[in-house]
Amino acid sequence: MSTARSVMWKELTAEDLLSLTGKDAIVLLPVASMEQHGPHLPVGVDTILCEGVCKAAAEIAAASTPVVVAPTLWCGMAEHHMAFGGTFTFDIPTYRTVLIALLKSIERAGFRKVAIVNGHGGNMSALNAFLPDFHRETKLRLYATTYFMLATEEMRPFLDRQNGVRHACEVETSMIMVLASSTVKTERLPEAHGPMFNDTREVLAPDWQQFRSLKDYTGNGVIGDARTATAHKGEQLLEVCARALAAKLTDTNVWEVP
Repeated sequence: MSTARSVMWKELTAEDLLSLTGKDAIVLLPVASMEQHGPHLPVGVDTILCEGVCKAAAEIAAASTPVVVAPTLWCGMAEHHMAFGGTFTFDIPTYRTVLIALLKSIERAGFRKVAIVNGHGGNMSALNAFLPDFHRETKLRLYATTYFMLATEEMRPFLDRQNGVRHACEVETSMIMVLASSTVKTERLPEAHGPMFNDTREVLAPDWQQFRSLKDYTGNGVIGDARTATAHKGEQLLEVCARALAAKLTDTNVWEVP
């Protein structure tokens, strides 16, 4: 009995992947982080969620557009979390070197279209800065996005305490309750809240900038409020994130060569 082919690069053979290059498939490259997520969530939250959203989006898009999800880069720019422990981080030169090596490997495998899909706020500035280099050093048709930024408006109707993603918050906790429920310490949820920062520019892009550890903002590693998180809410959030990403993958205007 035949079954649908996986959209995950790591689950395919080299022959399978070669056949996808002949169909001009889009490669999703999830990039995330391995960092503290408060007292109630595992350090792999960003990696689990980013890969989960990419997989779901690829499965939606695959009905009309060949797509494959490359292995997730689980380490990113997380210096601001180091004070809490449990965290890995790159420096800028290393992160750039690793990413260009992955992109060139994808290119050498025969693919031409790549979407870097980010799942960690701390990676955003670096990715934006690297894009000109990646454009110059490869021949890929290349985009970069942060999946939860694509679906900011669509997520809001499902949130009780926040207007978007924060950190170890209502959003991330709800989604992990779906993708990795056994890793959530539900008994710690009553203490899983911190400053709200309803304007994310206060942390990610303030008008007057200086590097600060996240520990300067929150004593327990949480920004936002996870106390209202539920698995049902997580299913809704995952759905809108996956559909927002799938819409970009299937938009021919995005991928046609100018």
